[in-house]
Amino acid sequence: MPPEAPLRMPSQPLWTWSKHDVRPLVEPKAWKTPWVSRAFVGVGLVAAVVLGGREMYGVVEVGGVTVLEWALLFLFLVNFSWIALAFASSIVGFVALFGKPAIAEPEAPERLGSRNALVMPIYNEQPSRVFGAIQAIHEDIARLGLGAHFDCFLLSDTTDPDVWIAEERAFLALREALGPEARVFYRHREKNHRRKAGNIEDFVTRWGGSYDHMVIFDADSLMTGHAVTALAAAMEADPDAGIIQTLPLVISRNTLFARVQQFASRVYGPVIAAGIAVWYGRDGNYWGHNAIIRMAAFAGGGGLPDLKGRPPFGGLILSHDFVEAALIRRKGWAVYMLPRIEGSYEESPPSLIDLSQRDRRWCQGNLQHTALLTTRGLYPLSRQHFLNGIFSYLASPFWMFMLLCGIALALQSKFIRPEYFTDEFALFPAWPRFDAERALALFGVTMAILIAPKFFGLIIHLMNGASRRGSGGAFRTLVSAILEIILSSLFAPIMMLVQSGSVFQILAGRATGWNPQRRDDGSIPFGDIVRRHRWHMALGAVTLVTALMIAPSLAGWMSPTIAGLLLAIPLSWLSGHLASGLFLKRLGLMLIPEETTVPPIAAAAREKGALLAARGVDEGEGLAALVADPDFFREHDRMLPVAPSRPRGAPEPERVMAAAKLTEAETLADAVAWLTPKEKTVLLHDRALLSLASRLPAGPASDQREIVGRQL
Repeated sequence: MPPEAPLRMPSQPLWTWSKHDVRPLVEPKAWKTPWVSRAFVGVGLVAAVVLGGREMYGVVEVGGVTVLEWALLFLFLVNFSWIALAFASSIVGFVALFGKPAIAEPEAPERLGSRNALVMPIYNEQPSRVFGAIQAIHEDIARLGLGAHFDCFLLSDTTDPDVWIAEERAFLALREALGPEARVFYRHREKNHRRKAGNIEDFVTRWGGSYDHMVIFDADSLMTGHAVTALAAAMEADPDAGIIQTLPLVISRNTLFARVQQFASRVYGPVIAAGIAVWYGRDGNYWGHNAIIRMAAFAGGGGLPDLKGRPPFGGLILSHDFVEAALIRRKGWAVYMLPRIEGSYEESPPSLIDLSQRDRRWCQGNLQHTALLTTRGLYPLSRQHFLNGIFSYLASPFWMFMLLCGIALALQSKFIRPEYFTDEFALFPAWPRFDAERALALFGVTMAILIAPKFFGLIIHLMNGASRRGSGGAFRTLVSAILEIILSSLFAPIMMLVQSGSVFQILAGRATGWNPQRRDDGSIPFGDIVRRHRWHMALGAVTLVTALMIAPSLAGWMSPTIAGLLLAIPLSWLSGHLASGLFLKRLGLMLIPEETTVPPIAAAAREKGALLAARGVDEGEGLAALVADPDFFREHDRMLPVAPSRPRGAPEPERVMAAAKLTEAETLADAVAWLTPKEKTVLLHDRALLSLASRLPAGPASDQREIVGRQL
């Protein structure tokens, strides 16, 4: 790592705030609030909810409104407002993009005046893949002649000791490939305190003083030199900008589920992103990666406190990117999006189960934001971002409750004898009635509003010749869109139950862990799929039987939901099926332009990663690899930080056990066989224990010694 340049990053107060804490604007005349688009979205949302609510009330009020019908009306309004907001926002995006390419390659600036850090936090990732991507980004920026303005940092929070040592091998190979003058650095933290937020905070407080801005990547992020330098130029041109976010498009995906997400991201995503970029204006949000951040803004406004109480609602703030954006905006910095910048890419989970596992962590983080809604000094749209994130998960149980409420009403009308003559005086009996014709019309309008953002995105995509040809032509694009809608409709009820389960678990106090994400392989053992989805399938069968008992028309109305649940197991298996995705690709379906013409940065990242993998950087046992190569051993020793002072009389159990096992071991193979992953991690951080391990002969493991090791 380069010499440290400390930068203070104080924890921000949540419940105390003063207007005097807001920084003065450097260029107040450049600060424009998009009142017209905000008014359109606000009025459109209110009008849609009022009209939808009136129609729904007309459906249920015939003959009087019961408690269950009031509940159904309330749940309908909550869900309808959610899709109405997306509809109004997509209209703004459609108007903003009409007649323009959805994305376009930005011009690289001729010169820059800032120093920028490219920061990639990593956690138990495949080293060749990550380091290959950084090499491709580094070389693409250097090709533009602006490499002197960017330093690359790989910040490891990896907990698997063998992956950690593999990262070091990959880093040394990368430095060898780029030459000794390359400004590429690597740091591994002994303790991954505060997870990703703590990883970035550690970088900012120790090295942030050397840089004006930092570009944040995820481990699956990829950005072209044009995109990175355009962001740096935009930040230089706007002294009041704190965060500038790009729209990362999903690329390089091949499983069926990932290809569905990839197609939706490329075709529909730009219209949705353009809409929120327009009406959010400079009160936007931050998604945690593929964005540039002013170092002074992040250090001065983005320090996160811990929340009171225990997880899942207390403790470390998860989904920290939303909170960082809100606190930075509170300080007076602008946060906005440039969604049309081409060259910002990411990946997506390969299967439905992989998505649900990642979603579980996001669900906890977003629901945790309920405690932050009353944070002092936040701008109204920052609170809206929190509400938007919260409801993105609460929508699933609300949808589920609405379906259950509808079934309960149908059961009531079918099996419970109605009271036609009440105690109240009336000229006519209270015949139970239900306006089926109006209900059908409302259902059609709801579906139209739900699908409209996709329709707008499809029009913009087809209007652009390059995008249309890159997706296989107009006919194949239309077929792909229909297929995407069908598959998404089948996956939706499964995700509804998965997300509802996550919400109920979190409300019950069950916190989540932090597991590394799978990137490519979507195959999951069929037995695991059955165990995960058998209750979903059973619920689908019960719903089908119940609906048929009530009325065949109810079963027809619920058929998309019932079909998705009945097919939960085969759909989940198919979602991670590589051959199915590749079959669609061969047919020219679910194609995106970035597949027809692969971006050079993506091809370069794959090539660099393959070269690193061919050198064996991903393979082998870490401790044995260190001891077998004296040069590597010296480099590892050089990369270790200065040993921290430890309190006397308070030994670490893992350190004590590692020392005891090394003392008992006759060969290195004995030590490797006996050490647990935590003990090996401690050993690899300790120069004294490493020295002890290096003096052991390689030799085979002894059966007797294995017994002693297990006893130890």
